[in-house]
Amino acid sequence: MSKSLRRVRAALEAAGVPNDVRETDGARTAQMAADAVGCALDQIAKSIIFRGEASGEAILFLTAGGNQVDAGKASALAGEPLGKADAALVRMQTGFAIGGVSPVGHTSPIRTFVDPKLMDYDIVWAAAGTPNHVFHIDPAILPDLTTAKVADFTV
Repeated sequence: MSKSLRRVRAALEAAGVPNDVRETDGARTAQMAADAVGCALDQIAKSIIFRGEASGEAILFLTAGGNQVDAGKASALAGEPLGKADAALVRMQTGFAIGGVSPVGHTSPIRTFVDPKLMDYDIVWAAAGTPNHVFHIDPAILPDLTTAKVADFTV
């Protein structure tokens, strides 16, 4: 088992969240993940990471699988212009490789925002630290679990 997957499992266990991690044939995209677990596209919590241009820090936006992040709204929420986060920044701040960034189990704190569309569902699915593993969670607990703010930042 990878270190990243172990961190996600440990974070879920520490939070008392059911730890039902599933291995897939590939969940690199929201559609692939939805197909793998048999759910609606918007039940996939995509982890989109930007780099704060002023702070240099990674900022995480958890959005419904069918939604796209609006750069202007996201920048306004973050309080700074946003740019592309490269693989090195993502790995350094989260401990995950792009394609497997989980909402939990980061190696460093990360500012996080949650798409209110995810709250329309009883269960959502998110990456579990690798491009081939996902877990389900009640989206109502995501804001507290990730110290995130629920806010509109999508197109």
